[in-house]
Amino acid sequence: MEEMGKIDHKRILAERMAARFGRRTILKGMGAGLAATMAGGLPAFAQSAQSGHIKIAALKHIDTLDPHFTFFLSAVQVINNIHNGLLKVTYDGEKVAFVPDLAESWDLEDEKTHLFKLHPDVKFHDGTPCDSEAVKFSLERVKSGTPASPHAWKLELLEEIEIVDPLTVRLKFSEPYAFLPVALTGSTGRAGTIVSPAAVEKYGMDYGRNPVGTGPFKFVSWKDNDSIELEANPDYFEPGLPKLAKASFVIIDEPATAVAALISGQIHGMNDCPMQLVNQVKSIPTATVYGEIEGNYTYVGMNTRKPPFDDINLRRAVAFAIDRETLLKQAYFGLAKEAYTPISPPMTGFYDPDIATSGRGHFFDLEKAKAFRAKAANQGEIEATYIMAERGPVGTRVAQTIAPMLAQIGIKVKLELLEPATWVSRMKDGSFEMLDFDWVADLDPDETLFPEFKSGGSWNYWGWANAQFDDLCTQAQKILDTPARSKLYNQAEDILMDEAPIAMLAHMPIYKVFSNKVQGFEYVPCDLVNLHTVSLT
Repeated sequence: MEEMGKIDHKRILAERMAARFGRRTILKGMGAGLAATMAGGLPAFAQSAQSGHIKIAALKHIDTLDPHFTFFLSAVQVINNIHNGLLKVTYDGEKVAFVPDLAESWDLEDEKTHLFKLHPDVKFHDGTPCDSEAVKFSLERVKSGTPASPHAWKLELLEEIEIVDPLTVRLKFSEPYAFLPVALTGSTGRAGTIVSPAAVEKYGMDYGRNPVGTGPFKFVSWKDNDSIELEANPDYFEPGLPKLAKASFVIIDEPATAVAALISGQIHGMNDCPMQLVNQVKSIPTATVYGEIEGNYTYVGMNTRKPPFDDINLRRAVAFAIDRETLLKQAYFGLAKEAYTPISPPMTGFYDPDIATSGRGHFFDLEKAKAFRAKAANQGEIEATYIMAERGPVGTRVAQTIAPMLAQIGIKVKLELLEPATWVSRMKDGSFEMLDFDWVADLDPDETLFPEFKSGGSWNYWGWANAQFDDLCTQAQKILDTPARSKLYNQAEDILMDEAPIAMLAHMPIYKVFSNKVQGFEYVPCDLVNLHTVSLT
């Protein structure tokens, strides 16, 4: 009876995880007393002949190819083809799931203990083995390495990494950790991306220019303002992959130039198709557009550490002065969806489809905005600098649309256009008053809320702090039940929206475009450009 009870406990745990992350992930292959084993199949190194050289326009800033330090999903788009994680993200057309990648199986021993068995005979591109030692090295590099990784928060609850044998790793957490499946992906999660210890030792902080992973493609070169070159890994562990011989991410600053190159056949795809070009690109008979509203949100961020936005009532006034309907038409070309809070539609079980009528969050109410403005300490005209850059799908249009709206509440906005790298530097240094920003590829409310707004967090550029918000998010990390987690996140959102270090704007569709010569591209709604299964005809 004791053994039966143990099995039932595992089954209950698996059901809880399955409810959040999908039955295919947690319950696949359940049997023989293993409640959560995902069989990944044996590695096979007999590869089909690789052929074809795909060229993709890279339109967004890429900071580094070090997965443990990158800030941008545009970098992850490249990194995810060079590296693998313990887990990976898949999509069945309705919802995402988190399944084993470098891990051959994943066993939930109890609510706090996870056992990962690795595929045998997997090697990094430098020929060194990808084994338990490499996994431990990578996880410790994220959790407590020097310099500190911006993704360290994702492993804060990790207490022990036990090497059971060369291919088995046991991870022990201090609490149940609902965000773990996202954190351990080799793409958006980044904390679970496994890097070559030998390469990190060799290159140090220059690893980001010399990445060595286990992925389907090897890094060849990175020429500034030109291209990032990859070549096929002939020893990749997934049978028959990759199919391409080479891949180039061609750095192109101007989207219209990329479209012209696509039409002429000089490139085969674009890692981002700006909204203003979507209708034009959809009319190209030789190309296909992929995309939908993904897990993301856009907003105006305000620096709460200094005047004028250290005044909570002024921030509240901004939040309610923005006419989102006009903004969606003029800046987002009618393709986006109004965002009331950060939690976005793809987060099944957390997003409220009736939020527009709930009274929660930020929305346009000019009278309410004027009432908050009347409570602000400074009743004179306020001048505020709004830094902007041509760095995203809507460019400077958001700032140009919002500026006259804020003039109605006595805020004179000075627009300052910067190069993307300078814009990023100013944001990180806190050398700004206002800017618009977006978080993309969020798969769970934890990554949507906590790293961006945690008191003192490395991604909290607004300098906002609230202990109750921190506590609610921390509680939610440790609960596997979706309704219970959702309730806590809603409370945390309400605090964030009330104190308004940001003013919510929109949830965006993210688009990729490929020539019809590109076959086998598997769209995943978290801003990925996986070339694993892609071929050229």
